[in-house]
Amino acid sequence: MAKSSFFRLAVLSLLAAIAVCLYLAYNLPNRWQYALYNRALAVSAIIITGIAIALATMIFQTVVNNRILTPSILGLDSLYLLIQTGILFLFGSNTLLSIHPIVLFLGSTGCMVLFMLALYHFLFKKESPNIFFLLLIGIVFGTFFGSLTTFMEVLIDPNEFQISQDIGFASFNRINTAILWLALAILFIAILVSLRYWKYLDVLALGREQAINLGVDYSSIIKKLLIIVAVLTSVSTALVGPLTFLGLLVMNVTFEFMRDYRHKILIPAAMLLAVFTLLGGQFLLSQVFTFSTPLSVIINFVGGVYFLSLLLRANKKWQ
Repeated sequence: MAKSSFFRLAVLSLLAAIAVCLYLAYNLPNRWQYALYNRALAVSAIIITGIAIALATMIFQTVVNNRILTPSILGLDSLYLLIQTGILFLFGSNTLLSIHPIVLFLGSTGCMVLFMLALYHFLFKKESPNIFFLLLIGIVFGTFFGSLTTFMEVLIDPNEFQISQDIGFASFNRINTAILWLALAILFIAILVSLRYWKYLDVLALGREQAINLGVDYSSIIKKLLIIVAVLTSVSTALVGPLTFLGLLVMNVTFEFMRDYRHKILIPAAMLLAVFTLLGGQFLLSQVFTFSTPLSVIINFVGGVYFLSLLLRANKKWQ
C-alpha cells in the first residue's frame, strides 16, 4: 500500500506541475514579460487557494467524521460576505474601497476566528460536547448571515449592489494580489501548526469515543483544529471569494484515488489535486475554450450535482 500511495502522489505532483507550466507558458504574447508576471501572480493565488481549501476541508471532515460536509456549513463564508456587505451598507463603497486590503483581510480573519471561538466556548463548555450540535448551530448562523447580507443588498444603492455581487462570487480574474504575500505567510504558518496534529487526525477519524479512549485530548485538539480551519477559510475567501463545493469534490476524489487512511498521505494528495483542478480548469476556460463563465460557477454547479448524488446514494444505503 505504501509504494502504491507514493506512486499516486508522484502522479498527482506531475499533473500539478504540468498544469502550472501550461498555465504560465501557453500562448504567451510578444511582450511576454508582463503577461508572465501576471500569470505568475494568478498561479500563486490559485495554489494558495487550493492548498488552503484542501487542508481546511480535510481537517474539518475528519473532525466531524463526515465526507459530505465542508467548512462552509459553519457559516464562515457567509460571515465574510456579511462583513464586506455590512461595511458597504453602513459606510458606502468609497469607504470599503479606501480600507487597506491587508487591514480588511486581518479584520475579517479576526472576526471569523472569534466567531469560531465563541461557538466552541458556548457549545463545548459542557462535559459531553456534541460536534453535530455545533454543525446545527453553524447552519443556523450561516442562514442568518446570508439572510442579513441579502437584506442589506436589497437596500443599498443599485450602483453599489454590483460591488456586493462581485464580492459574493469567486473569480480568478480579479485576484486580491495586495494580500497575496500575507496570505502565503499565514498559509505557511497554518500548515506548520497543523503538522503536529496530523498524527491525531488518523485517530480522530475513528470517532470521538475511540479517540478519547486512545488518549487524545479531544476538546483541546478540536478547538485548535477548528481555529486553523477558520484561518484557512478566510485566506481562500479573501483571495478569490467563496468556493463552496471545491473542497467536497477534491476530498471525495482524493479518497477514491488514494485509497489510504493515513492523513500524512491524504493531505498532500488533496492539496495537489486541488491545485491541479483549479489550474487545469482555469487554463481550459481561459486559453482553450475562451469561455466568459467564471470557473467558480462551473465548480459550484458540478459540486452541487455531486453533493445531491452523494445524498441520494447515502439515502439508498439506509433504506
